[in-house]
This record gives sequence, C-alpha cells and structure tokens, in this order.
Amino acid sequence: MNHHIEAANRMGVRVRSKSQSSKFMKSYHKHKYYYLLLLPGIIYFLLFKYIPMGGIVIAFQDFKISGSIWTNPWAGLKWFNMLFDTPDFWIALRNTTLISIYKLLFNFPAPIILALLLNELFNGIFKRIVQTILYFPHFVSWVVLGGILFSLFSSDTGLTKLLGMSTSPLMNADVFRGFLVGSEMWKEIGWGTVIYLAAIAGVNPELYEAARMDGANRFQLVRYVTLPGITSTIVVLLIMRTGQILNVGFDQIYILYNPLVYNVSDTIDTYVYRVGLSMGRFSLATAAGLFQSVVGLILLLFTNWLVRRMGERGLW
Repeated sequence: MNHHIEAANRMGVRVRSKSQSSKFMKSYHKHKYYYLLLLPGIIYFLLFKYIPMGGIVIAFQDFKISGSIWTNPWAGLKWFNMLFDTPDFWIALRNTTLISIYKLLFNFPAPIILALLLNELFNGIFKRIVQTILYFPHFVSWVVLGGILFSLFSSDTGLTKLLGMSTSPLMNADVFRGFLVGSEMWKEIGWGTVIYLAAIAGVNPELYEAARMDGANRFQLVRYVTLPGITSTIVVLLIMRTGQILNVGFDQIYILYNPLVYNVSDTIDTYVYRVGLSMGRFSLATAAGLFQSVVGLILLLFTNWLVRRMGERGLW
C-alpha cells in the first residue's frame, strides 16, 4: 500500500514539474522579447555585482597583490580587529552616518515636494522648460560640477566675495557637511522627480473628480489623493535609500573635500580608497567595505520589516 502511495506521489511530482516547465516555456515564447531586453541588465549585475563578491575573502586573508585570492594565507578576523582599533575608521564612520542622515532628512523628501509642485503646473511649455533646467545637472559629472563650485565659492572671486563672506564654505569645516547636502540636492533633485511624476501620472483621475465634487481644494487634492496614491513608491524608495545609509557618494566628496575639512568629510568610501589603493592595504580596505555592506543589508531588512508591520507593501 505504501509502495503505491509513494509511486503516486512521485508521479504527481513529475506531472507538476512538467506542467510548470510547460507554463514557463509558454511564458517564454510569449514574452521572449521582454526577456531579451532584460538580458543586458542581468549580464551587468552578474559581471559587476555578483562575480566580484568572491573578492570578499580578501578581508580574511593576508592578501598580496602578486598572489591569488585563493592561495594567500588566511588571517581570520585580524583585519577587522585592526579596523575597529583604528581611530580614523571611527571618524569616517561618524562622518558617513551624519552626512547620510542629513541627506536622508533633506534630499529624500525634496524630489517629492518638487514633483507635487511640477504636477500643479498647467502650462505645458513652461513645465517642460522647468523640468529641463532641473534635470540638466544630473547629466553633468561631479568633476565638472566640482570645478564650477570651486569657481563660484572661491575666496577671491565668485559668490563668496560678492556676499562678503570671509571664508569659502568649501574651506569651512562648520558648514561643509551642509554644503555637501545642498550641492547634491541641486544636482539630483530634478532627476529624482522623474519617478514621482510617473507615479503621480498613474493615480486614477476619477479620484480627483470625486474629490472636486466633494469640494476639495488643490491643497486637499494633493493631501488626500496624490500623496496616498504615491505612498507605495515613496516607501520602496525609502527602503532602498536606507540600505545605502553608509554610502554617501564617493565622487562628490572626493572631488570637493580638502585637508581643511578632512575631519568632517572623510567617509568610509574615501577611507577605503585611501587605505586600499594609496597605502596598498587591500585586506583592511576590503574589511571596511564588507562592514559597510553588512550594515546596509541589516538596515534594509529592518526597514522592510518595519514598513510591513506598519501595513505598507515592502520590497518583498
């Protein structure tokens, strides 16, 4: 009797497997061009995100550039102990956390507010002109923008002299973090509105009509229709941004910082670059990078769990 039951179970598994395989092939043939469009993205993540993860083992080795990551002697947690005993790392961690929190508080809601304001513009030509002006800085590299900012805020010329400021904000440790936040907002705020404007475009127009019939003004339409309609998009982007809490943008800081503001601007990214490439301590730099990634993963998982507990849809 048991033998027949086991045989029936095996047959059922094979039938389900064939059925699932058949469904997949039908789906593939139906959407094969969509899969083809996905292929470059999949290849990119495989080559530049997943395969390099094998280099994590360097953090647990006495790595030498002349050897192989599979033949170097193992060092256990030696480099992590050294990392946590280094005062410069804790300064970089403090700066990274503070700058990231400032950017989260000010730069994350800025594109949402801008998208809501742009959505209220009814003149199509003026709206497109404003969007073009706002989007343009995103396509300019930090190398170019850094040169522009250094010229604008030079101590001898530019806005610093025009406004009668004694010290350039690029040379003032007290305001440099705020300058980083403001310059990134200027560069990325326009591009960040693209996602939110797309989400707003997906809100059901009948909801606006119903709200107007109930006497809602424009502010109430934004508060009770538009914002609830894009809440899921805001939540997803917030979760993803939280996962990047220890990644504050290497390009911007490396271009703009200088010895006068090292104490408030040296971050984990610049620390890894300086220790890993400039000093050749690759194992120590890899340990710092691994710490950064693990903290980001923990924060992402926690934020996703918290959002789901609050009744919103998370990433999964």
